[in-house]
Amino acid sequence: MKPRWLLVPLALVFASPGPAQEKKELRWGTDPVGGGPYIYKDDPNGPYVGFEVELAEYLAKKLGRVSTPVEAEWSTLPELLDKPRDGEKGIDIVLNGYEARDDLKMKYAAAVPYYVYRLQLVARKDDDEVTGWPALGAKKKRIGVLEGSVAFDYCNKRFPGQTVVNKDVATMFNAVADKTHADVTVQDNPACVFYVDDPKYKDKFKLVGDGRQPGEYLIYLRKGDKELLDGINDAIKEGLKDGTLRRIYRKYGIWNADQEWLTEKLTGEFPADEDGEVERAGRGGSGSVWPLVPQLVRAAGMTVFLSIASFPLAMLAGVVIAIGRVYGPVWVKAPFAVFVEVIRGTPLLLQLYFLFFILPKWVPGLALDPIYIGILGLALNYAAYEAENYRAGIQSIPRGQMEAALALGMSPFTAIRTVIVPQAVRVVIPPVTNDFIALFKDTSVCSVILITELTRKYNELYNFNRDLVVELAFLTAGLYLLMSYPMSLLARFLERRTGTHAAGGHR
Repeated sequence: MKPRWLLVPLALVFASPGPAQEKKELRWGTDPVGGGPYIYKDDPNGPYVGFEVELAEYLAKKLGRVSTPVEAEWSTLPELLDKPRDGEKGIDIVLNGYEARDDLKMKYAAAVPYYVYRLQLVARKDDDEVTGWPALGAKKKRIGVLEGSVAFDYCNKRFPGQTVVNKDVATMFNAVADKTHADVTVQDNPACVFYVDDPKYKDKFKLVGDGRQPGEYLIYLRKGDKELLDGINDAIKEGLKDGTLRRIYRKYGIWNADQEWLTEKLTGEFPADEDGEVERAGRGGSGSVWPLVPQLVRAAGMTVFLSIASFPLAMLAGVVIAIGRVYGPVWVKAPFAVFVEVIRGTPLLLQLYFLFFILPKWVPGLALDPIYIGILGLALNYAAYEAENYRAGIQSIPRGQMEAALALGMSPFTAIRTVIVPQAVRVVIPPVTNDFIALFKDTSVCSVILITELTRKYNELYNFNRDLVVELAFLTAGLYLLMSYPMSLLARFLERRTGTHAAGGHR
């Protein structure tokens, strides 16, 4: 029994306000892979910067909250609003250069516009053939655009068959600069200003023609969040009117006459005058790869965790499925056979997308944390392949082994557990270890469900440090090799020890 005098300090601790007084977060969904000027890093190990980062901080301050970015793939950001806001990846708003779209407005609430953009054509500086928009069709130029963007829709209609699609803006600019995959790119003008002025692309690009198809960036949020919507609307209007947003936008070189028009449209007045020039924001890139190594190593840790957490589950499920398909009744064999064929016949990427985005819409209680979905998805995918490995191993055992065990008085379950499975496991050890090696690489697909593992971290660092592309690629490949090579040695050792030969696994 605790002494009574201990109750006094304990009571004081539990009675103190402490965390109860902490500010509520404003969790905003964003994808840093796309780069500047929306969200990027000047210092590889420093905080994110960008005009939307500063906009989020301004909005959070106005709302009495703390700005908290939540990273996810750009194309899936709105779907995070369908998930519980109190989860690890739950968000309050989507803020990442999302255009005004009718399909999103039908499903989510939309705040007033915070920026007016135009589609801008960018070509290589040495490409004399591209003198304006009409030249794209005349010269049949390959046009790089962002998948799912207004630029994609516009170019598909105006220049059918000429669009080249990618998932991030930075990759498109790099493709144009390197004269690979795309001849020109059409992007929103903020991104064009950023990359054309980027010192790493000095004298690489030119802006061609005038801006087309003006549109507006909106913040999306849940339809029931009326108080939050009203607060954001008021903050945007006030920021435009008093010049706060003008100062932020000028810092990144994206303030123009369209924003004055937007201010007058929303507030009835033009923005307040600004005294003095604002220094333009920097561009990131450290010049050395070594400061980036800790980030890659931490991401590699997530890759290892996903692998060692999911593969034992896959092995266990594979054994059960294999035994059911070999020895089970028809009502067991049939669903197991369907499971194996469906899983092996569909991509892992689609399976993870189904588990994370689609299934919770049908069964709300299944909205699990991305880590759990990643482990479950990998385990289910590999269970189908391991089941086939084990089934082949079981069928390689002579039928007389089972008959002899039953003749000795063993039950079928005991015979399978003590006679058949141990021999089958010995046969399938090499291909199973090869599948474990393959699993390390397949964890990269988990980036689609918001898990930052090694490949996603490489993509992020690559887009912020284009001058270190070779070094980053070698480091990432080296980390994958360090993770998988010990398993290769183990597979060879087991081959020699058991006298079996690796079948190569399923990859």
